Amino acid sequence: MKYRFVLLFMFLFMNAQLMAQGNAAGKDRPVRTLVAYFSATGTTEAAARNIARLTKGELCGIEPVKPYTAADLDWRDKESRSSIEMNDGAARPEMKAVAVDPTAFDVIFIGYPIWWDLAPRIVNTFLESCDLSGKTVIPFATSGSSGIANSAAVLKRTYPALKWQEGRLLNGADEAALCRWLGRNGYVFE
Repeated sequence: MKYRFVLLFMFLFMNAQLMAQGNAAGKDRPVRTLVAYFSATGTTEAAARNIARLTKGELCGIEPVKPYTAADLDWRDKESRSSIEMNDGAARPEMKAVAVDPTAFDVIFIGYPIWWDLAPRIVNTFLESCDLSGKTVIPFATSGSSGIANSAAVLKRTYPALKWQEGRLLNGADEAALCRWLGRNGYVFE
């Protein structure tokens, strides 16, 4: 019970801070949040759904025009689609149109599985599909064996006009861990 009270107090305090920051920036509206994600197997989608639920953000799948098959995802096969894409830094897999305008949001969480210690190339396709300059972008990822540090660093170097915040690997993260991470990013949720 005490833990819930502390969490509630923390959320209310952060909410007041965020609203004050928004008003100081000339905004009379709450921060609009988009949770965009690419998920080949459903693992990253589950993490994205949890973030969207906690932040009251809008969920947006990043989907390839041609879905990935199990053979496409076989990282041991140098001729698999994912291997070919990840070995070509200029690869930009075609994606389906997204259902929302990402430029209409203030904060964009971007989620992906880690492939070859990087974000899959379709994440680059998404980031290059609209002008997100000046937007706050928070990466999150899932992985069977890699951390998020290298993939986030590469994204930050590739897209320096975005306001990157601390990313997190969300393998098995429970709600309390998600709340702590969101709080460190100055994010407020109920």
